[in-house]
Amino acid sequence: MRSTDTPVPVTLEQMLAAREERVRHQQAALAAHGLPLLSLTLVAPGPVKDSAPLRAVFCVALERIEALCREHGWRVAACQAWRQATGCEALLAVDVDAGQLKRAAVALEDRHALGRLWDLDVLGLDGRSLSRTGLGLAPRRCLVCDEAAHACARSRAHPLEQLQAAMARLLENHHHAAVC
Repeated sequence: MRSTDTPVPVTLEQMLAAREERVRHQQAALAAHGLPLLSLTLVAPGPVKDSAPLRAVFCVALERIEALCREHGWRVAACQAWRQATGCEALLAVDVDAGQLKRAAVALEDRHALGRLWDLDVLGLDGRSLSRTGLGLAPRRCLVCDEAAHACARSRAHPLEQLQAAMARLLENHHHAAVC
């Protein structure tokens, strides 16, 4: 029997099933609340998507999102969070314009020390995800080279080990900053 803290690799099929389940959660939340949604997942290169360090990153992200909503006076009508082998996820229904929410989410991703490991998607009332470029914002940066992440991912510009090392550096740097 495996300990709950023993990292377990997941398959592509599991990741695809988790994505389908996320879409079902999103559709149900849109129908129930009629508000834009903020979906939180993590960027975790490699087959392990749930570990103690990743759960800590997730908790920091969720705390920052909740603080952001409080700072702006945005009502969070619902917040669901869950953990599975494919990673931690959260879904928040927020009473604010979807574009405004996406801009604030991008600012969190871009400014926080761990933000590159957060995937903050915003869905409008039509259920479609708002894109950075659709709002005139810069694309997400690569963990390794600061180029557009989607271009590096598509071309497989960096080996998995390099991506994992970059993630480990972010975690280590944040740990030192939190301790000091």
